[in-house]
Amino acid sequence: MSDRPSKRTLALPWSELVLVVGLIIAAIYMNGLSPAFLSFSNFFEITRISVETGLAALGMTLVIITGGIDLSVGSVLGLSGIVMGILHHMGLEVWLAAAIAVGTGALCGFINGQLITRAGIPPLIVTLATLAIFRGLALGISQARSFGSYPPEFLALGAGYLGSVPTQLLVFGVLALLVGLLLAKTTLGRFIYAIGNNAMAARFSGVPVNRVLVLVYTLSGALAGVAGVIFTARVSSARSDAGIGTELDAITAVVLGGASISGGSGSIVGTLLGLLLVGVVRNGLTLAFIPAEQQAIIIGSILLVAVLLNQVIRLRSRRN
Repeated sequence: MSDRPSKRTLALPWSELVLVVGLIIAAIYMNGLSPAFLSFSNFFEITRISVETGLAALGMTLVIITGGIDLSVGSVLGLSGIVMGILHHMGLEVWLAAAIAVGTGALCGFINGQLITRAGIPPLIVTLATLAIFRGLALGISQARSFGSYPPEFLALGAGYLGSVPTQLLVFGVLALLVGLLLAKTTLGRFIYAIGNNAMAARFSGVPVNRVLVLVYTLSGALAGVAGVIFTARVSSARSDAGIGTELDAITAVVLGGASISGGSGSIVGTLLGLLLVGVVRNGLTLAFIPAEQQAIIIGSILLVAVLLNQVIRLRSRRN
């Protein structure tokens, strides 16, 4: 099996260089909208609020590289938070409840993977269905109530600082490093790229395609579960509507980072740059008092343009 995929993750391709330039332009423009944008405290605010989306984007990167999609990450985030909130409300120790919440996310991802591999249902259909199912479960078991009253040491996970660095940003950094190493340095990472390039050829080459896909979706669900725990700690409350729209920002970050929606390419470095660009745009628009619905239109437009540019550039590269 070729080493090409793993090498691509270590290089800085044109798409990531373009993102760096785009970040600079976006930062300058957003600072023009609001002078408070270019400040040290606001930078950490951008990264702090982007952590939950970033965790979902890490899993989404693996999924999209295999040629799949996971539209259920936002619902998994909300369901995991509710599970943790209810268990803690019933008297379970908060960290054990948080661990069970992450396990709930992993179970949701495992279910997605089994439906895709065993039943042969396309990922788009499966995760679109489970998006509704998991959100409905969160609403049903919570009866639309929120759950609060968490100990200070748990709330520090989502709202605390280690020095001047937000605690949840450190957690995200560790997980991003681990996922990046998995993708770039392990046999599993090579399998993920191989499946995205040609699943049938990978199967004939001895790659356990079904097991890898189930594992990838399980990891995506587990990371969404971690995001649900951190979100709950950040807002001091578990809510069934948490994570609505997270899938859009996560997909946007991954595609902006250079991942092909048809599979076979992408990197964690690119995803992180795409995530930062989305965070910069959202934060700048918020500081400029742009309504949320207009922000959604702008982010959706950025995603559409990114996909179109990706397709055009890939067609040109094939012709050359």
